[in-house]
Amino acid sequence: MKFSADEIASVIQQEIDQYDSQIDVREVGTVLEVGDGIARVHGLTGVAAGEMVEFPGNIIGLAFNLEENSVGIIILGDYLKINEGDEVRALKSLLSVPVGDAVIGRVIDPLGNPLDGKGPINSDETRPVEVIAPGVAERRGVHEPMQTGIKAVDAMTPVGRGQRELIIGDRKTGKTAIAIDAIINQKDTGVKCFYVAVGQKDSSVAGVIGVLEEAGAMDYTTVIVSGASAPSPLQYIAPYAGTAMAEHFMWQGQHCLIVYDDLSKQAVAYRECSTVTAGCWNARPNSTTNSVAARSPHCRSSKPSKARSRPTFQPT
Repeated sequence: MKFSADEIASVIQQEIDQYDSQIDVREVGTVLEVGDGIARVHGLTGVAAGEMVEFPGNIIGLAFNLEENSVGIIILGDYLKINEGDEVRALKSLLSVPVGDAVIGRVIDPLGNPLDGKGPINSDETRPVEVIAPGVAERRGVHEPMQTGIKAVDAMTPVGRGQRELIIGDRKTGKTAIAIDAIINQKDTGVKCFYVAVGQKDSSVAGVIGVLEEAGAMDYTTVIVSGASAPSPLQYIAPYAGTAMAEHFMWQGQHCLIVYDDLSKQAVAYRECSTVTAGCWNARPNSTTNSVAARSPHCRSSKPSKARSRPTFQPT
């Protein structure tokens, strides 16, 4: 078999042209064991707490338990697809979500992945989920109301911009209906709205989205979904992902309304995560109610901390 010198030269030239001199210096580890949404990984000696890692199949994890010979990783995805011996790469970045106008009008998961079939989220900006909240002295007092459009609420228990409110009530008493009405009534007010569904049935979330679309509210609303079938870590971080997306607009001087529906399911997810990670998570919201948070550039807060029980309004 004869070889053409020109053919060999062209192949060599092509390889030279396609040569990439960049070196991937990311740390690589190996999965030792995996179960219940937690993976124990060996080899990531330089990984930091809260740093994102990547498993095969583009599954994202979050480093938490930093031990001498291994790292405990919380898996933000389907842990059944991860096997012992799989390669894990450190991403050298903290958990972040896409922010900006690209997320408005979309239905996404807590990691910013689209769920509405409208294509990827084309945003060049991201915001960390975990940030330090400004101190109380740096915040301006609540001085401007946020109209919910419900006369009983606006007259007797008004919600201020920059304030948190609880919606307390038994099952099927209309807590979600009040929150959805508040979102719909923000039309033409310039308020960006974020509806965070934690542990809800897909049919229930689809019904909410249908109501918002019918009222034209999806033009200024983002729906963050972490359904009942989602892993507990995703249900846990969902409120913080919604808060991060809203605060992007808050720091630009705009107003936002965030609805957490509901925090009782997020509290259950927190307890599950804190159990399997041996108490590495900090205290988080633990309320058995829905919550409405009005984010204001005048009253800045980086996390939906444990909601106060007063002032509140209760549907009858």
